[in-house]
Amino acid sequence: MPETSSAQPLFSEAEKRRLAEASLRAITLSTSKARGEDFFRVLVRDLAAALDVAYVIAGRLVPFEGGEGIQTLAVWGGTDWAPNISYSLLGTPCSNVADQSMCFYPCDVQQAYPQDQLLAEMGAQSYVGMPMTDTEGRSLGILVALDTREIDADKHLLALSLLSIFAARCAAELQHQDREAALELKVLERTEELRHATAALVEREKLAALGGLVAGVAHEVNTPLGIAVTAASGMEDFARSMRAKLEAERVSRSELLALAGSLGSAAALVSSNLARAAALVGNFKTLAVDQGSEHAMRLDLPEYLRGVLRAHQPVLKSAQVELALNLPEQLPVLMAGGQFSQIVSNLLLNAVTHAFEGQAQPRLVRLSLHDEGGMVRLDVRDNGRGVPEEIRPRLFEPFFTTKRGSGGSGLGLHIVQTLVQRMGGELRLDEAPGPGLGFIIRLPREASH
Repeated sequence: MPETSSAQPLFSEAEKRRLAEASLRAITLSTSKARGEDFFRVLVRDLAAALDVAYVIAGRLVPFEGGEGIQTLAVWGGTDWAPNISYSLLGTPCSNVADQSMCFYPCDVQQAYPQDQLLAEMGAQSYVGMPMTDTEGRSLGILVALDTREIDADKHLLALSLLSIFAARCAAELQHQDREAALELKVLERTEELRHATAALVEREKLAALGGLVAGVAHEVNTPLGIAVTAASGMEDFARSMRAKLEAERVSRSELLALAGSLGSAAALVSSNLARAAALVGNFKTLAVDQGSEHAMRLDLPEYLRGVLRAHQPVLKSAQVELALNLPEQLPVLMAGGQFSQIVSNLLLNAVTHAFEGQAQPRLVRLSLHDEGGMVRLDVRDNGRGVPEEIRPRLFEPFFTTKRGSGGSGLGLHIVQTLVQRMGGELRLDEAPGPGLGFIIRLPREASH
């Protein structure tokens, strides 16, 4: 009986090695510049071509109902990419892969896992799978090649080699994505923390500005109150003198008239000074209450602006700063008065703090209002020492200040810019020649609801 010879392999060992090296180089080159989703899509396509199989799946391990599952990252479906899907690992050959075990079925994989509907839908007969394991030994996902034909011995070794190499590369890509996601989350958290911190600093800056006004108003109110107290004390003396004269046996008409005149003068002095103190407190109260509101209201803007400026008179007087106004008689607007008063207040306090250091009289701030149809223009300019050209581009940056060691927060002009933008307007520096620093603000005459 003739001797039966065994079948010869299709490729020699040297040819298998060269084929594997060529496939490895080709896939490495095609995926070298790809990242994220593109990496996985290029990889499954090129692995399917190199291994001559119908399907290649790259998937991430995810929690699933009743256990673990796979969320595919890319699926090559024979002639094109297939949509990504998620499925449970129960009853599938992938469950072994997720446990970090290599899984190989050269044929009859459907018979081994009859409950796996995905294998049936693909018509899969053979299966090779590798776990994606990170540098800490954790399972991150799987890389699987499936075919509708049996995988022969030659393709078996090539599949194991390529899937083993690129499963590690996939794990590195997933780790990179996880680190980026964690970093992005941390950046978002830090950004939110910074937003809250900035908001707190802005509120603190507003309170500091109001605190400066309180100090100025308190000092200014003390003067009329002191005069009123002195006059009231004089009225008591006059009243005692009148009582003594009336109780005496004789009193002249001229003496009574003189005392009555003195009482009247003292009463008028008390009245006028108390009215002056009440006006100062009223102006400040209006300003303080308005600054807490963003509600749009009907205003006669020139009159409202005068009220805001009156509230700042104590601070301006203390700094020896005078105001020059160019306002129309009337300019009705629908505007958030609180925000407008904050803008004016911050610009005035910025001028008092920065503009006139080392400068003698006169110290002047000019304010002009103009009606530009649907917009209102407010020009504010001081005659101070101005700002160097190299600093001008940074004036509205948050926390930028030239008085860091003197209590400056660097938020004053940033708050002005933020408020102007919130009101739907625009703010820019006045580039017109002349001394000092100027700002041009344009705001909608009718605030949008």
